Amino acid sequence: MKNKGFTTRLVHADRLINQPAHGAVHEPTTNSVLFEFKDVADLVSAFQGKKAAHMYGRSSSGSAAALQNILTNMEQGVGAVTFSTGMAAISATFISLFRAGDHLIVSHFLFGNSRNFLDTFRELGIEITYVDVTDVANVKAAVKENTKGVFLETIANPVTQVADLAAIGQLCAEQGLIYMIDTTMTPSYLFDAKSVGASLTLASLTKYYAGHGNALGGVVVDTGVYDWTKHEYIDARYRVADVNLWGLTQIRKKGLRDMGATLAPEAAHAISVGMETMALRLERTCHNAMQLASYLHNHPKVAKVNYPGLSDHPQHFISREYFKHYGGILSFDLQADVDCLAFLNELELVLAATHLGDTRTLALPVAQTIYYDNGAEQRKTMGISDNMIRMSVGIEDTDDLIADFEQAFAKV
Repeated sequence: MKNKGFTTRLVHADRLINQPAHGAVHEPTTNSVLFEFKDVADLVSAFQGKKAAHMYGRSSSGSAAALQNILTNMEQGVGAVTFSTGMAAISATFISLFRAGDHLIVSHFLFGNSRNFLDTFRELGIEITYVDVTDVANVKAAVKENTKGVFLETIANPVTQVADLAAIGQLCAEQGLIYMIDTTMTPSYLFDAKSVGASLTLASLTKYYAGHGNALGGVVVDTGVYDWTKHEYIDARYRVADVNLWGLTQIRKKGLRDMGATLAPEAAHAISVGMETMALRLERTCHNAMQLASYLHNHPKVAKVNYPGLSDHPQHFISREYFKHYGGILSFDLQADVDCLAFLNELELVLAATHLGDTRTLALPVAQTIYYDNGAEQRKTMGISDNMIRMSVGIEDTDDLIADFEQAFAKV
């Protein structure tokens, strides 16, 4: 299937990669928490890591394993570990790989919940330096003797700043740093993380992978780029035969097994099925986002639009280089005399909801909701105004979306 197209590979992934029993085209949902071993020696071997097997539902299941196989194939990686949410994937990865006294360089534009976690991580003794990742020079200037890794998003939420991805990847390779990229906004159909030197990709599967607002999930994928022999904290118990799997093994043991943020089998199945239409959904979503961004850019009641597809976006040209399309997230500032809450209340088709990557178009006031806890000063440094609206664009008919904005603007 290597030479087949993206959607063709996804539609047939379950039956070809996982080869379900009885001719099923989908791996069935595995709801059993426990797994019997006919020979106790096999149970012992599984516990000691000498034999791959499902032992307990908290650590693994057939449903999760099937999804991990597909995600590994999509990212051309060496392995994947799934979690109950994207935030679980992030927190488990960081807690598994870093220790007090370490230094991490992190995007200044990081999403609110991720930043809140890293602020908590600071309290555990890890030093965090936030930098503007749109220029590799800022990252380079922040590197210290105890720097262990760099963490950023491809496209920031909600102001859509785009990181200097390839240049930062080159810097991480030169410095021996773990390069962690949150690809939630740009799944593998839109962006090849391995091509820019990513060590690990992290994503919320809840968004564009599942796609329908009906399943929570998260994942970390090891691309095979990073040499784990350079990471001093890999426990001797997890230094398995394949060096490429050292990092994921530790994340699986310390982050998943010990912390317990397990992806439910039903959610794993729903995500696997949802992924089959990911390319089709993203094509329509990105088309709609571009049309809406252009419409809003020219509207007299809009002060500013943030979308990488617009030619005046600060990172428009590097976005053209990195991404197949420009994504489904945009934000815009209304003119000062237009109340953003009143405007959102007038929208009839667009839903006021906190979520991303849904088939439906969603919108919310940024400062008053997802970035409220960050405070006015921090919001200002991140380019978030009090009149900003974030949109996650869906797959509705384009004309219907624009008409909804037209009627709402007329009422305010």
